[in-house]
Amino acid sequence: MHDDGRYDDPRVTGSRDPVSRETDYPSWSPDEPSRGPSIQPQDWEPAARPSAAEPDAPARAAVDGPYPGGAAGGRVIPIRRNASSPARFESAVPQQPTPDAVPDASPDPVSVTDTSGPPAGSYEPAAAEAAYVSRETPTREEDDPPLAMEAMRAVQILNPSGEVMMPRPERTRVMCVANQKGGVGKTTTTVNLAVALALHGNRVLVVDLDPQGNASTGLNVPHHTGVPDVYDCLINSVPLAEVAQGVEGIPNLWCVPATIDLAGAEIELVSVVARESRLSRAIEAYPGHFDYVFIDCPPSLGLLTVNALVAAQEVLIPIQCEYYALEGLNQLINNINLVRQHLNPRLDVSTILLTMYDRRTRLADAVEQDVRNHFGDKVLQAVIPRNVRVSEAPSYGQSVMTYDPGSRGATSYFEAAQEIAERGIKEPVGRNG
Repeated sequence: MHDDGRYDDPRVTGSRDPVSRETDYPSWSPDEPSRGPSIQPQDWEPAARPSAAEPDAPARAAVDGPYPGGAAGGRVIPIRRNASSPARFESAVPQQPTPDAVPDASPDPVSVTDTSGPPAGSYEPAAAEAAYVSRETPTREEDDPPLAMEAMRAVQILNPSGEVMMPRPERTRVMCVANQKGGVGKTTTTVNLAVALALHGNRVLVVDLDPQGNASTGLNVPHHTGVPDVYDCLINSVPLAEVAQGVEGIPNLWCVPATIDLAGAEIELVSVVARESRLSRAIEAYPGHFDYVFIDCPPSLGLLTVNALVAAQEVLIPIQCEYYALEGLNQLINNINLVRQHLNPRLDVSTILLTMYDRRTRLADAVEQDVRNHFGDKVLQAVIPRNVRVSEAPSYGQSVMTYDPGSRGATSYFEAAQEIAERGIKEPVGRNG
């Protein structure tokens, strides 16, 4: 006798076929497997083990339906058949028995399977698909693939139709982009906001007042030695119209470049009469009409920045989401108040823009909360994140709006420009201006 789940020795069992010791139906015998008080012939069929004494056993098993586990199972397993459906015919394909595929026989038929369900072991594709939902299945809001959404944003930002999609102000808005701390995104903000507004129907002039000339580089405007620049306007009183250059590819945008000569302008302006208002008079004498004039200031509080504050009506302060940017903000506000009291009473800090926002750090969130609590509604809802496309664009002589209009940086600057345009008017103009 072997202790492997069945009695194989005929001297012990006295039977010709192996009998499973799990078979405990009353009045059961190997010769009459279909009889038993708990199994009804019309509902249940035994799947007998084929033996060598029955040569036609595989053919009959293919017609009557094979029992689960194949011919090597060695057990009599009742298989439930739905009385209302015709018999299921399966091909006699030999399969390897698995422990999960062969359920143990039970005296209670209800414990084997539900009497109203399909046959045990059958596969219903419709039910399986309804029960299984992949976590990768997109929702209704995510039906569009990422490339399609990026293309839609690019078309919205580039505005190939040339229509006036952003409202135009009733008067010229002169905005000074200032912050004495370097590397906070003054030039990047000036260039991208100007391009975004110009692409949507506004006439924009950018005045590069930084001797480094980064704004001229970002707009692909020549600013080498010998090119007429803003230095000639401040020192030699050259009209601004003779210095301004059109930006290639953007018909509504002009730029007044800055060369290295501007580095000595602060020393030369010391002895000039009314040195603080030289830039203001040059802008007022311009014959054309602009909707926006952006002045890119150097990272200092010298005479060049004072000229920009006197010429402007509004101040836009880019603030990097770090502690050092907050530390120097108090001094900038004090200088703006001094200019308002003595030189330009109409000057106002109208816009605060958070730049280089890194959502992975708590510091960025803390700086944002402090700035919003202090300045309130002056802080734009749009926040500029850290994005490599914004840094790559100047190396190609472009803004991020034209370099990669579908990127996160371009989308953020577009939202900031749209918010600035909507804040500067009382009633939006029509679609075609």
